[in-house]
Amino acid sequence: MHPYRTHSCSALRAGDAGSTVRLSGWVHSKRDHGGLLFIDLRDETGITQIVIPAGSPVLEQAESIRAESVVTVTGEVVEREAGTRNAELATGDIELRAREFTVQSAAAVLPFQVAGHENYPEDLRLRYRYIDLRRDSVHRNMLLRARVIQSMRKRMTGLGFVELQTPILTASSPEGARDFLVPARMHPGKFYALPQAPQQFKQLAMVAGFDRYFQIAPCFRDEASRADRSPGEFYQLDFEMAFATQDEIFAVVEDVMSGLFSEFSNGRTVSQAPFERIPYARAMKVYGSDKPDLRNPLLISDVTEAFAESGFGLFARIAADKGEIRAIPAPGAGDKPRGFFDKLNNWARENGAGGLGYITFTEEGGKGPIAKNLEADRVEAIRTQLGLKSGDAVFFAAGKGDDVAKFSGLVRTRIAEELDLIEKNAFRFCWITDFPMYELNEETGRIDFSHNPFSMPQGGLEALNTQDPLTINAYQYDIVCNGIELSSGAVRNHLPEVMIRAFEIAGYPESEVEARFGGMLNAFRYGAPPHGGSAPGVDRIVMMLADEPNIREVILFPLNQQGEDLMMNAPAPTTPERLKELSLTINPPKPKVKTDSDKA
Repeated sequence: MHPYRTHSCSALRAGDAGSTVRLSGWVHSKRDHGGLLFIDLRDETGITQIVIPAGSPVLEQAESIRAESVVTVTGEVVEREAGTRNAELATGDIELRAREFTVQSAAAVLPFQVAGHENYPEDLRLRYRYIDLRRDSVHRNMLLRARVIQSMRKRMTGLGFVELQTPILTASSPEGARDFLVPARMHPGKFYALPQAPQQFKQLAMVAGFDRYFQIAPCFRDEASRADRSPGEFYQLDFEMAFATQDEIFAVVEDVMSGLFSEFSNGRTVSQAPFERIPYARAMKVYGSDKPDLRNPLLISDVTEAFAESGFGLFARIAADKGEIRAIPAPGAGDKPRGFFDKLNNWARENGAGGLGYITFTEEGGKGPIAKNLEADRVEAIRTQLGLKSGDAVFFAAGKGDDVAKFSGLVRTRIAEELDLIEKNAFRFCWITDFPMYELNEETGRIDFSHNPFSMPQGGLEALNTQDPLTINAYQYDIVCNGIELSSGAVRNHLPEVMIRAFEIAGYPESEVEARFGGMLNAFRYGAPPHGGSAPGVDRIVMMLADEPNIREVILFPLNQQGEDLMMNAPAPTTPERLKELSLTINPPKPKVKTDSDKA
């Protein structure tokens, strides 16, 4: 007999009754029923009930053992009596009557319980993550993650992609976040950077003649934590294609995403290819976001014309000052009590707006503070434009540029939530296309890249030389699901002269481009195929499939919100000897001196 187990803890059935078997696992829970000791023994696959009767030579040892101790139990499989069977367990028709009981590893007093569904502080869970991972929900998330990655690999190889590995120690790259730097001991004063993404290397793989590349790539960014973004590191399904059009890249992503989400949807509906394509400018106008949630049926309308030179002075002045008034429909909200509108008004103030104006519609026409001051024909024009009827309402956001776009998007989401309009049990995908190549940095007044700097501008070199940079779009795209960005991608810039000019507009002289990206530029000078790709985020995909609101619930050993590994005590100081070896000195920030105003 095997020294540890003949079966897993989920394998035994009524047909095994009478067999002598051996199981190993963790003591999940114990129950003393007056002369009978019951132990639920758990391994990764499931639970088997162990019974130890009074008088058994192993009873005393079993009674003294704590939960989460690792034990090996040998005994006879017996069929449970009809009234004691547990339909919730795969092994619920049997139990194992113990004859031998060996403690492989005794557990100390636990910092928190594994059995049950109690909520514990996240920092406690992360400090003892190896215990937290034994809990059923977290453990299932990790197994789901493993199966998702396995499916990704199978789907990509099935589409003709070859898996390659790109370097971890590399050079800094302008990907939009801070790099993690690694001191180079053999090159004092110089540093490697951990890759924010394998961007340059995967493009170089195309230049090297590989037609279709992919990898499950680790990426490192020194940025703040969010519920849907882990600080420090994350993984993405990174891929690149040579001689591929944007449509062909879309087809690959749609094939993989629709298949993957359908495989693990657990009954939820999934968008099928082709996914809806929404230009960036339209997304900001109609959804108020470049990450629209298509489960929300509400669409934003521009009603500036209805308020221009109108009797409603506030909006009329905004329209005259080249601002916009956006309207967000609220079907069925016209019959809501006054408290509904007051609550939304207070919410708007909490989000930095002056308030949230509205009109309700009845058979007699528009009602409410705005309708009282707006001409009846203009009220009717708004109702007609939005297709509203008696019993409906409309809310308004007013302002300029991105501010009004983003706030109207927040209003759209909040109203849909309040009215329970968001489609349930569905994954709704879309593409956001035609991103601006550049944007204006409000702090510096300089032109910056707005997306991936290695993208091909629409119109090529001619557009870069003749157009206002802020009017140039790029062959850049995001794939979005349920309001969450899963991937950015682009058709790449593979022409040295175009790349140099594109970076020059963003403030990088040719000498700096040559110094920072000379490897890729030189490669392009030796024959580079047109190419493009994308990189869906593994962590976010698993987070959505697991229906987890926090990304740390689907990462094996995540950092906390402050970017700390509480379990391994990282980051940690190092010794003076090690710093000397690396030619480094530490210059910690000086503590802030309190002033009289601080004290006040």
